[in-house]
Amino acid sequence: MTKEEETELRAQLTRLKQEHRDLDSAIEALQGTPGSDIIQVQRLKKRKLALRDRITFIEDQLTPDIIA
Repeated sequence: MTKEEETELRAQLTRLKQEHRDLDSAIEALQGTPGSDIIQVQRLKKRKLALRDRITFIEDQLTPDIIA
């Protein structure tokens, strides 16, 4: 992996983590609101899980393989 690719992955990772935190806040706010849209909350949670999967994938790419 080149230095440019690594830098781009790290920038993407930062953006995804921020979006994940934002979704967490939005979900909490919606759940705290009486009469909140349950389907909307479920969609946000699904998006949050997809982000977590993508974050994990990128972190795995950035972590060097160590052969024991």
